[in-house]
Amino acid sequence: INNLPDLLFYFPFRYEVLTRTDLNEEKTMIDGLLISDPTVFYFNYKKNVLKFKLQIKEKVINVHIYNRAFLRPRLKKNITITVIGKYNSEKNTLVASDLLFGPIPEEKKITPIYHQTAELSNKKIINILHKALTMVVPESVVPSEIEKKYDFIPFVDALKETHLPTNEERLNKAIMRMKYEELFILMLKINFLRKNKKKQGLTRAVEFAKVLSLIKSLPFGLTPDQEKVIQEIYDDLVSAKRMNRLLQGDVGSGKTVVAILAMYINYLAGYSSALMAPTEVLAQQHYQTIKELVPHLKIVLLTSATKKKNQIKSQIKEQKYDIVIGTHALLTEDVEFTNLGLVITDEQHRFGVNQRKNLMNKGTMPDVLYMSATPIPRTYALTIYGDMDISSIKTKPANRKPVTTMVKTYQDLKSVLEMMFAELKKGHQIYVIAPLIDESEKSNLESANEIYQNMVKAFGKKYQVGLLHGRLKGEEKTNILNDFMSGQINILVSTTVIEVGIDAPRASMIIIYNSEMFGLSTLHQLRGRVGRGDLASKCILLTEKATARLKILEKTNDGFLISEEDFKLRGGGDLFGNLQSGDMQFKIADIKKDYSLLVKAKEDSAIYLDEKKQTPEIKKILNEVAKLA
Repeated sequence: INNLPDLLFYFPFRYEVLTRTDLNEEKTMIDGLLISDPTVFYFNYKKNVLKFKLQIKEKVINVHIYNRAFLRPRLKKNITITVIGKYNSEKNTLVASDLLFGPIPEEKKITPIYHQTAELSNKKIINILHKALTMVVPESVVPSEIEKKYDFIPFVDALKETHLPTNEERLNKAIMRMKYEELFILMLKINFLRKNKKKQGLTRAVEFAKVLSLIKSLPFGLTPDQEKVIQEIYDDLVSAKRMNRLLQGDVGSGKTVVAILAMYINYLAGYSSALMAPTEVLAQQHYQTIKELVPHLKIVLLTSATKKKNQIKSQIKEQKYDIVIGTHALLTEDVEFTNLGLVITDEQHRFGVNQRKNLMNKGTMPDVLYMSATPIPRTYALTIYGDMDISSIKTKPANRKPVTTMVKTYQDLKSVLEMMFAELKKGHQIYVIAPLIDESEKSNLESANEIYQNMVKAFGKKYQVGLLHGRLKGEEKTNILNDFMSGQINILVSTTVIEVGIDAPRASMIIIYNSEMFGLSTLHQLRGRVGRGDLASKCILLTEKATARLKILEKTNDGFLISEEDFKLRGGGDLFGNLQSGDMQFKIADIKKDYSLLVKAKEDSAIYLDEKKQTPEIKKILNEVAKLA
């Protein structure tokens, strides 16, 4: 929250409806007369319990409330207070979670509940918002005729109602109004991008027979989905239309091969290609794969760890390379391309809008291919990525065996170690994943360093254990990865730096510590590091408590299904912001629950792309989007 608009659009994540109840053990909200002086008892250093007696009609009960000793001076005999909590009839004691001064109002009281920090309580946030709502009157983007069409309550009234609710019916109308506002703005932007995307692109006189020749020379066959997607990309590249395509495919479905063939088509037409990956590990892996499959092309790798950078940058400008592979290092101003025809961004959701735009602008109207191993359901993709064409790869290569996934608690650690030993005896390799690098005073999560030490104790006498994390220098990472892929390291302890990019066919097991800390799609990505050869593989999800959410991964290896579940649980990122990653971020709307509202907003907003119908607020938003397009 940096300014008043940020504050006003910081919505509650839930509402608590307070209404009178009888004494009961589930939830009690009742008022009564304070008939005793309160007493405070201290325990465990700073903890305390405040105790007093409350008369409710003819009945007298004990009330205990923890860590509220500061209320003692305000609790005077013979005042009426309201207590909220659980009542124990055997002990005749109500353990209160909250206490309000004064009797319960006759009408229901609705309290907004906000996400808070240690220094900012819910009551403070409410008080600040009371003041803010008297200071600022923001403008709605939704035109008045749309408000009339849906009989929306006025925007400012809806905004006030979400923070200072008066009754449930009006609050529901206000929330619907604010959700529509957010979705209308989103779809206005997407419709604008779709309408104004530059269609004129490069043309390539390339015969498909030459592409087939390379396909036949590959040491493996393509899946039907790969063949279909390659045809779609070929059609884009040889047409005058500028390609703007999202290629989404499950872990291990073979997106890299499709990217190679796209770059080969581009090479046959005399243009160079740039492939950007989010990590050095993944960029290095792409470099090795592409060198093996198209050795006759001139290929270079450019990352922050690359030596002789200036020399390579000069050679890129002089058109010495057919394919340039890199990380964020490709985005620096001194990386200049002379004939860039194709830009490919792998794991596209890890880059911000401006970063993707920066790479595109290094060529004159290059074709663009985004790749993602975190697919979203097609219905949502068509709406959210409305300005892109979408290709999907669902079938996997025939030699890939499904990975067996098991959720285990730390009580099962001995049996997990036994399973690891059985794999190691077969000559197989193992990944062990930790969410942190070092121990933290604020967290009891297992750290990578601690797990590494434990693995050395358990297996170090017979097997080699390696440690990989993001703080290592590029050369160190490369050496460790090479040792693992060559078989010199048997167990690789790592942070999620290996989520994408490492392809070790002898790896048959992955152990993920604190798996409850990760989203389902991330866990599925990590699981995709094994089962890449013809070995039967296992994924062990270690957690304090096995949950239904984690159990989803035991039931399916379908990344599209998993992403849908993750989508329901976690939502998305920020499509139009400047965040490093993520694709959608909402303040009040929920793209899953509010999908029908999203469709309405999509249809309505399309009308206002006509300049004659645009309000000043709409023009302002579209001008901002135009700068990013």
